[in-house]
Amino acid sequence: MKKRILGQEKSQLVADWHALERVFIRPENEATRVTLVKYMEQILFGLHEFLNKNVGITEEISLKELAKHFTDTRIGKDPEKKLKDVITDIIKEIAPHAVNVASPYFVGHMTSAIPFFMVHLKTIVSALNQNVVKLETSKVVSVIEKQVIAKIHRLIYNMGEEFYQAHVQNTTTSLGCFTEGGTAANLTALWVARNAAFPPKQGFRGIEAEGIAQAFKAYDVDRAVVLVSIRAHYSLKKSGGILGIGNQNVIAVDVDERNKINIDLLRQEIDRIETSGRTRIIAIVGIAGSTETGSVDPLEEISAICRKKKIHFHVDAAWGGPTLMSEKYKHLLKGIELADSVTIDGHKQFYMPMSCGMLYFQDPSIMDLMAYHASYIIRPGSVDLGIKTFSGSREANSLILDSALKIMGTRGYALLIEHGIDVAAEFASEIEKRENFELVTRPELNILTYRVFPKSLKEAYEAGTDEIKKAVNERLNEINRIVQQAQRESGNSFVSRTAFKMKGFPEEQVVVLRSVIMNPMTTIAILKAILDEQEKIYLDWESGKLKNKGRFRIADEMEKKG
Repeated sequence: MKKRILGQEKSQLVADWHALERVFIRPENEATRVTLVKYMEQILFGLHEFLNKNVGITEEISLKELAKHFTDTRIGKDPEKKLKDVITDIIKEIAPHAVNVASPYFVGHMTSAIPFFMVHLKTIVSALNQNVVKLETSKVVSVIEKQVIAKIHRLIYNMGEEFYQAHVQNTTTSLGCFTEGGTAANLTALWVARNAAFPPKQGFRGIEAEGIAQAFKAYDVDRAVVLVSIRAHYSLKKSGGILGIGNQNVIAVDVDERNKINIDLLRQEIDRIETSGRTRIIAIVGIAGSTETGSVDPLEEISAICRKKKIHFHVDAAWGGPTLMSEKYKHLLKGIELADSVTIDGHKQFYMPMSCGMLYFQDPSIMDLMAYHASYIIRPGSVDLGIKTFSGSREANSLILDSALKIMGTRGYALLIEHGIDVAAEFASEIEKRENFELVTRPELNILTYRVFPKSLKEAYEAGTDEIKKAVNERLNEINRIVQQAQRESGNSFVSRTAFKMKGFPEEQVVVLRSVIMNPMTTIAILKAILDEQEKIYLDWESGKLKNKGRFRIADEMEKKG
């Protein structure tokens, strides 16, 4: 009996104890060993060449077409393929339809190339299979995790040698924790902030024990809120739902012309909340590298407000945190050392494999507010790291980061950070030189937004009424959606897109192209080529060479308006 899968025929295999022993303990045969070594050698020692050869950006095939090959929902009773065939299928059939985030032409998301040595480290961590929820399943790796947490904590807070010697391996305090990503880190930070805002008191055992309803009753309030920028990551709103305060109570404050939270509006919102009464602000969040624009909020000013009002100050530095390793640019994050808690992602600008998040606290004892125990694993009195983490079982990401810091050093990482920021600034200047483009948000770190804005439409916009300007913007939104989709589907390069309200369009969503410059191989020459491709796509579409051309014409609208 044979099955055809993605164009390949495979003979049916049989599951028995002998076969199980063979696949579980060692390679099935010499052919399997040769295939495994062949591809692993390419991946381990020629990662970028391998990806460019086997992936490109991605093959030009629609998801709908791909999905047709993956509709069999049955698990075979017996094995379908040998290991060597599975490996070959992944390399030949799956990889070409994945996305080559290592390509220097992939500049659209916060996922990029990883150093080749990261694959070695990830392989070792997988082989060791340590579970850092508990010492009995990790031992020395838990000790290393506390050490690397202290290293990054020192990068943020720089408390001094005496402080770190007191806490680096202290079994009763915690400087932070590893999580699966920034979402889990932000959730954990707000979880701690919520518990700190409703602590135990006479007749009340605390919000963690008794819940939201009893907490509100005990503290005579009707709701709890978190204040964030409108550029904040969606994980913060998600946290409101999970923590029971309601996502509508994660209140977004508008930004200024630099896409930073507007401090005056923040103060006004706080005054409004305090005047209305019966509301507790459990945290204010500052962003250090927003997802859409890369902007950094005025952290020192937010901190001053939080200290005065006794509100937990959290900084979401999932993206921008590693900028602290650059002597040239660390000033951009000035004030982060004043935060009560800080999120940083390892799989972003620490260039680690997916997925790794981290959370750090200024107060080494504050994580006691979310400690849990279980008699079979994290018993009271034990020093297991899982006592004070949202996650249970976790892989040893700390081992990868610790090794990477030793291999790269802060200066090595600084070179990567500085390259991204410098090239983003060059890219912004190039966009401004081109008559068919408009720079929307100037980069502060290494993220910027822009849009295709043809010269003819600029003239129409500048001369037009408010209605004409609105019509122009609608047209631009259509153009930029089409250009981004066509460029993505062609598979040569990739820039993402987003939409947000901006000055001049208070009631409208403006579609923009978003570039994230974090690949050290991405040069201004490559970015110029990406702009050339986008301009050609637009011109081809406008001339009718591309399908799905829109029927709307701005000239027609102008004629109607007289």
